[in-house]
Amino acid sequence: MSDYNKRRQQIIDELPPAEQKVFDEAYATAGLAMELAETVFRARETAGLTQAELARRMGTTQSAIAAIESGARTPTVELLDRLARACGGRLTIRIGAA
Repeated sequence: MSDYNKRRQQIIDELPPAEQKVFDEAYATAGLAMELAETVFRARETAGLTQAELARRMGTTQSAIAAIESGARTPTVELLDRLARACGGRLTIRIGAA
């Protein structure tokens, strides 16, 4: 399990059962934004960067990175490309089977 999933599970485990259900429903609804949030988190962690370090490399703010990683902000393709390069990678987009 990734650090992202561990942290997510820790937060869920601390919620009362009724709130866990609400969280799960909201998480499912947010689908794509949360997948992108996890992808950004994993890329940053793999690169060994803090949010502040990644933000500096991208020419943005730490709070912008935090908003993306929380799913509160959905990144554009341009931003994902900048992020990939800042992490020493390359953006690849795929469409898979449903």
